[in-house]
Amino acid sequence: MKIDAVTIFPEYFAPLELSLIGKAQERGLLNINVHDLRAFTTDVHHAVDDTPYGGGAGMVMMPEIWGAALDLLMTPTTDLIILTPAGRRFTQRMAEEFSTSEHLVFACGRYEGIDSRVGEHYSSKNYRVHEVSIGDYVLGGGEVASLVMIEAITRLLPGVVGNPDSLVEESHAQDGFLEYPMYTKPQMWRDICVPEILLSGNHGAIAKWRADEAKRRAKKQS
Repeated sequence: MKIDAVTIFPEYFAPLELSLIGKAQERGLLNINVHDLRAFTTDVHHAVDDTPYGGGAGMVMMPEIWGAALDLLMTPTTDLIILTPAGRRFTQRMAEEFSTSEHLVFACGRYEGIDSRVGEHYSSKNYRVHEVSIGDYVLGGGEVASLVMIEAITRLLPGVVGNPDSLVEESHAQDGFLEYPMYTKPQMWRDICVPEILLSGNHGAIAKWRADEAKRRAKKQS
């Protein structure tokens, strides 16, 4: 999979060199590139935003600069993801869908967001454009949201996670499923003991206990 991220703060994406995603890049499973939006400006101040038409607080990121950056990245296989609080809520199902894409481009807005004509333009050219939000709250920009999405998506790629079975029995892997409680050594920690059923060696009973606990968690969250 190829991933491109466009941002005015490329440094935000340094964590992508770490852990599983970093190793996946070293092994050639992922190709991630980060692009500085200011490199596509033409004025001496490298401005990327201007006041909104119609008035109002804040600044809006200018379409011509985004167009110059995205024109170099878009291909027929690209999924363009525009991060915005007004977008569709990101879910595990969406992560699974994006994990089948050949090429993802993350457009990281700032201020009051990216001029709406950017998404409209690429949609009109038959590109796949997705406006996405990671939750019902507002961040300073799309960089953090992109990191969340990239980690959720890329860990689903074959070979990124060492044991693929761990992807099956985890929260949200199935609709309404939350993972059961997990324990490891020592058996007793600060007067709290591991549930006896997990020490019994009865795998059938353990499986039932885990299923019951997962249902209990899901019910508690609903």
